[in-house]
Formats: sequence, structure tokens, C-alpha cells
Amino acid sequence: MRAIILMIVSMGLLATTDLFVKLSNAVAPVGQMMLFMSLGGTLAFIFMARLKRIPLLTRDAVHPMLLWRNVTEMIAAVGMIVGVSNTSLPVFAAITQAGPLVVTMGAAIFLKETVGWRRWLAVVVGLIGMLIVIRPWGAQFTGWELFAVMGITALSARDLITRMSPAHMHPIAISMWGFAATILPGIVLLGLGNWEVVSTPYVWSLIAGAVFVTTFGYLAITTAMRLAPASQVAPFRYTRLIYSITFGIIFFADYPDRWTLIGSALILGAGLYSFMRERRLARQSAPASLATVSVRR
Repeated sequence: MRAIILMIVSMGLLATTDLFVKLSNAVAPVGQMMLFMSLGGTLAFIFMARLKRIPLLTRDAVHPMLLWRNVTEMIAAVGMIVGVSNTSLPVFAAITQAGPLVVTMGAAIFLKETVGWRRWLAVVVGLIGMLIVIRPWGAQFTGWELFAVMGITALSARDLITRMSPAHMHPIAISMWGFAATILPGIVLLGLGNWEVVSTPYVWSLIAGAVFVTTFGYLAITTAMRLAPASQVAPFRYTRLIYSITFGIIFFADYPDRWTLIGSALILGAGLYSFMRERRLARQSAPASLATVSVRR
């Protein structure tokens, strides 16, 4: 129960990050938010690493898998920041909820993990749901939605690469280098905006708030995944959609239309089914593994 509560809290914190980014973009360039979020997050994780005496400048910092992970962090940061800044929160949230399904697909293709036809069908249904949300054939399509797709694809790739990163490397160190990697694209985006920086208490409070909720959101989700099996807590990732829709209605009067709700329902249903199927398969394989161990003994 504690892990589930932490997962729900973490999704609320990360949805609040999206809210702060979108509010900031109304009065300040997107590059400013991204750059100072990256700097703030990096400093926050350096501080935590010092408190826990976690080494950061080690040979693992240049491990090929960690470097590739940092590249996907950079791509994801641009996609997510630009995407949430220019699309409605309900649409953005619905697109990003397809992440676990993309991870399943990537694990099957690149990591050669076994994925049965039922979960492949769930992936297809989820991707159809995402197409319904985006509707590239419709008049409401702006093109900014593709940044959200780019962002969630890169995040899914990051999750897959994380599995191949040095197992002994502390999550705080991995996260610090991930945040540090996004400083460069933040500088580039700020430069594309003619280096304009809006120095008002309101903007800086939004940036500070984004750093705070993002950092603690990450810590909450990491703790949740360690307290309980992923199959038990991962389905509660979808509460982020509820938060985002609520924030969109309250702060921007962004009411999801019928097709957005239908597409979101398909993504949600496909994702939950995939988690349930994976959990069922894990339960079925557990007795067989125990039997094998008993025989060996």
C-alpha cells in the first residue's frame, strides 16, 4: 500500500511539473525553463549524492550505456518540454501514457524479451489509441503533438537502456548525469530564442517549483518501484492522466473532446491489460522456477 501511495503521489508531482512548464511558457521562452530546470535538478542530485556519499566522477560516468542513456535524456527533454508547452495537457498526457507499451515493444525488438501475441495486440490497440488522440488527419492537428511522441519514445528508449547500465551504479548518480546532459539542449533552445530571459518572481517561482516537484517525483517513483514488484505498482502510473486532465480543465479550460477520451481509454485499457498479463505470466513461471531449484538441491 505504501508503494502504491508513493506511485500515485509521484504521478501528481510529475503532472505538476507539466503544469509549471506550461504556465511558464505563457510568459517566458521554453529554453529558459528547460535550462534552469536542468541546472536545478543537477545541483539537487549532486547535493543528495554528497549527503549519501555517492561517488559521481567514476569510470562508470563514461560507460557506453550511460552515455547512450544521456543522449536519450536530451532528446526526451526537448520533446517533452516543447510538446507540453504547445499542446493541451489532456492530449499531452494521453500521448505520454503510451510509454509502457512502447517499452514493451522495444524490449521485444531490441532486448529479445518474450512478448506473446496478447501483449502485442495490447501494444497495437494502445498505438491506435494514441493515433486517435493525435488525429494527424484532422483539422485540429498542429504538429506540436509529434514532439510529445518524440519525447515519450526517447523516454522509453532511456528505460530500456537503463536496464543495460552498470547495475552497481546508484540511481542518484545515474539521474544526476541524466539531468546534466539536458543542460546542453536547454542552452540551444535558449539561444534559438535570442537568449531572452524573463526575470520576474513569478517565472523564477515556476522554475523553482518545477525543479522541486520533478526531483521529489523521481525519488517517490524510485522508492515505490523498490518497495513492491513493478507489476503491482506500475498500473498506478496512469493516475497521471487524471491529474493532467484536471489541471488542464482548472488552469486552461482545456476540456478533452470525445475522441481524446476514446483514445485515452484505449491506451489506458491496453496498458492495464499488458501489466495484468505480465503479472499473470510471472505468477505462472514462479512455481516452475521453484520446482527447478528444488530439483537442483
